[in-house]
Amino acid sequence: MKIKVNGINLFYEKAGADNGRPLILLHGNGEDHHIFDELAEKLRQNFTVYAVDSRNHGESERTNDYSYETMMKDVYELIQALDLGPVNLIGFSDGAIISLLLAMKHGNENVVSKMALLGMNLKPSDFTDENYQYILELYDETKDPLVQLMLEQPNIELENLKKVTVPSLVVGAENDLFRQGLFEEIATTLPNAELLMMNGHEHDSYVTHQDVLYPELLRFFKESDYR
Repeated sequence: MKIKVNGINLFYEKAGADNGRPLILLHGNGEDHHIFDELAEKLRQNFTVYAVDSRNHGESERTNDYSYETMMKDVYELIQALDLGPVNLIGFSDGAIISLLLAMKHGNENVVSKMALLGMNLKPSDFTDENYQYILELYDETKDPLVQLMLEQPNIELENLKKVTVPSLVVGAENDLFRQGLFEEIATTLPNAELLMMNGHEHDSYVTHQDVLYPELLRFFKESDYR
């Protein structure tokens, strides 16, 4: 279904028991909500799952605005419009960036309950040199604004994570796109976070059309009565 938020039509798919606690799924760059189909199938047994297509992705409206801040505002307005807060968030890559920005801006407003941040970076410089060069060459070839987004954003200072008190599960792959030690830094700096490293995995191999994270996610989100 679609909802008008922040001046655009945003698509989302709702599944699960109506009395389940709301859990929003946010996909990565160039993807749509279907990357979570297998995971959502299990999560909806315990939660009311809202799988969202970010603007300029999937079935959501196309615009000229590709910033993470704007995508974060879309999600915030979705939560407000549907009266969902406080919500759980699972964000992958770009979706994790959006989740973190939401917690940074609205973490004290009873908007976010817990969040799982999968495969995220804080700055373009977090890419390994090899992966950054690949993205740069891809943009030179395609001029795709979604690729440009990864070259220019986000620009989050590690120090600012100290203010984010939302309980967080930081997940990274052993063979991710980013420099060694990034996920450890994020998890250590966030005041209320734990780290899960996916050994033997690449950036999206444990996420896209996979439910391998389900046990850990269920444990994390059901761990305590947080609402």
